[in-house]
Amino acid sequence: MQQPLVAISTDVRQFDNYTWHAAPQQYLEAAIVGAGVFPLLVPSFGDRLDFDELLSSVDGVMLTGSKSNVDPSLYGGDPSEANGPYDTARDSTTLPLIRKAIERGVPLLAICRGIQELNVALGGTLGTEIQEREGSLDHRAAVSDKQDERFAIHQTISIKPGSCLAGVFGAGDIKVNSLHRQAIDRLGSKLEIEAVATDGTVEAVSVKGARAFALGVQWHPEYWVKSDSNSAKIFRAFGDAVRLHAAAKAGARAAAE
Repeated sequence: MQQPLVAISTDVRQFDNYTWHAAPQQYLEAAIVGAGVFPLLVPSFGDRLDFDELLSSVDGVMLTGSKSNVDPSLYGGDPSEANGPYDTARDSTTLPLIRKAIERGVPLLAICRGIQELNVALGGTLGTEIQEREGSLDHRAAVSDKQDERFAIHQTISIKPGSCLAGVFGAGDIKVNSLHRQAIDRLGSKLEIEAVATDGTVEAVSVKGARAFALGVQWHPEYWVKSDSNSAKIFRAFGDAVRLHAAAKAGARAAAE
């Protein structure tokens, strides 16, 4: 079987006098090494894209983390500069892509900004500066110029028994590298909580009744996919779902011939 294609979200960035649609290398490497799939970068052109055509051509969707935040005006929040930076071109692409992928039963893995996009796409809201809430942990990255220290695995989360994640890890507690100042506030109506931090912050969700793998995680499994077994397990599970979807499509095509 051919290596399956997975659509990867992109950020719109300005560099060297050009506008770029780009994704961090660590996500692309995790797609290849961890999931065993071929990453296909999707430009953030919003409704200029034919999402049905795209999803007919790929076997999975992965939403990456980003330094930008989802525009609060999309969920009734405050779109002030303090809650930014924003990437409205990405929002206009990922939110409809999420809805279409779920509708069509295409496997979906949403990481960091991705889980927040997933929640907003399904009617949820986000809370910002969560470290300022009474009783909340400081989920932000460590102050360091070393990436390994910023992305260190240090936070304990509890996995819900019987959940999708429990099928990947087993129920109980694991440690992850969650670093963020925003998080899910009101949960989207089609989502269910998969894991929480010790302060109750939502760290993972799945789509209720999804026809395929549809998981969002607030932490960064892509960063340690080559050396951390739990990080690798997430991408392996996603890759297995992508291959299953690809095989089903191939079988349907063969039956139609």
